[in-house]
Amino acid sequence: MNGFRFSDYKPDPNESVFDRLFKLFQELMLYSSGNVAQALSWLNDLDRQYKLTTPEYGLGDFIQELRDRGYIRDDDSGGGQGATAKLEISLRQKSLDDVFGDLKKAKSGKHNTGVIGRGDEHTADIKPYEFGDSLDNLAVTNSLHNAYINHGIDEFKLTQDDLEVHETFYQSQMSSVLMIDISHSMILYGEDRITPAKKVAMALAEFIRTRFPKDTLDIIVFGDDAWPIELQEIPYLEVGPYHTNTVAGLELAMDILKKRRNQNRQIFMITDGKPTCLKIGKKYYKNSFGLDRKIVNRCLNLSMQCKKLNIPITTFMIARDPYLVRFVEAFTQTNGGKAFYSSLSGLGSFVLENYKRRKKR
Repeated sequence: MNGFRFSDYKPDPNESVFDRLFKLFQELMLYSSGNVAQALSWLNDLDRQYKLTTPEYGLGDFIQELRDRGYIRDDDSGGGQGATAKLEISLRQKSLDDVFGDLKKAKSGKHNTGVIGRGDEHTADIKPYEFGDSLDNLAVTNSLHNAYINHGIDEFKLTQDDLEVHETFYQSQMSSVLMIDISHSMILYGEDRITPAKKVAMALAEFIRTRFPKDTLDIIVFGDDAWPIELQEIPYLEVGPYHTNTVAGLELAMDILKKRRNQNRQIFMITDGKPTCLKIGKKYYKNSFGLDRKIVNRCLNLSMQCKKLNIPITTFMIARDPYLVRFVEAFTQTNGGKAFYSSLSGLGSFVLENYKRRKKR
């Protein structure tokens, strides 16, 4: 009879105590919204319960090594520790490994357009050299062979008529905006949804930065209002006592993409709640009871505007309530984009799959 067999956890003997503690510390940094003192306090509690340290290497040694390696620094505001830029980078890299770990064996590349022309990705095709072609794409073997055939070995010379170059794919730049819902519902009923959302945002940003360096990624958060944030701020995001102003998030995303002046544009939206807020002038129109027609119609209008501007919206819906699913279906149908109704653990692969499939001619 097949089943599960459980045994005591045995750490990797080839892994140092620091490395083992550091992985756990990085996870706790996300759950504590970047609070180093809180993360170390939780780590201390876990050490007492599960004996993570050894008699030779205690938690004090770990904290000192964090300082020595430049991951934490003493807080100038009076006591405590703060995170350094090195730690923030390591959090993004760990998120990339956790969410997109299977990509390491994948072929790196750019957004191939399928259009043959002047680009930087070689194809198997060869063509005669034309004025303006880059010599970086010169097919050396073919060119020398042509020179030998045309002029012989005794009077060997290489002329423009002998040259051949590799065909290339033109590769386009993509401008993306990632919207993160930080409304109160992201921690409603004791379920933490903001931490996986932050991890996915950091992983996607690191993936784009390393694999598609020409692309742009802007990150915004939305609650009662919407505002842009820097990549370095993601680990420190906290859910506020906000409603969900999806309209403000979409309007800001459209404004950002308009300023990018790029034909290839898209919006990612990670949310778990229905739109419940709208700003009219200086006042907020709020309704948390069901789907408000006034708010929903404004969302659908923006969805249609994005479609006319050729800006697809990919919505990652964490909640599975039937009436919310119906709203997202209508929203997606209006825009012509995509929607995924996923568990928290499935967000990463969905983001990556959709990002890599956004290829433009």
